[in-house]
Amino acid sequence: MSAEVEETAPQQQQHENTYLIRPNFQHKFKPAEVKEIIHEVVKEELDGKDYDGEQVAEWVQNIGNNTKAKLKAMGYDRYKFVVQVVIGEQRGEGVKMGCRCFWDSDTDNYAQDIFMNKSMFCVVAAFGIFFY
Repeated sequence: MSAEVEETAPQQQQHENTYLIRPNFQHKFKPAEVKEIIHEVVKEELDGKDYDGEQVAEWVQNIGNNTKAKLKAMGYDRYKFVVQVVIGEQRGEGVKMGCRCFWDSDTDNYAQDIFMNKSMFCVVAAFGIFFY
């Protein structure tokens, strides 16, 4: 007695090649809109709070995840996002930050916002890189 076993391959989603090397104007990363999103997310998370070294790791993760989720919800097709969050204690000392990227200035861009109160500062930068 032999039983035939029919193997089925997992179905893969098929996409047609679009050959787009530039996003449409409507789908281009808009730094002004992204800055507003960053501002809202940071304000929701940090408004009314004082610096707490034990809570900072959680705040940083929440700000980064919420910012990235809202960017994805904006419908920027074929963009990859990198969100960088830095929170530090206000002690009257200076802080310098910088970044360098190798990207296409026609399609890729970034936005940043700064939050400060009497006890802490927060700098958030969101980078949108078009995926060819």
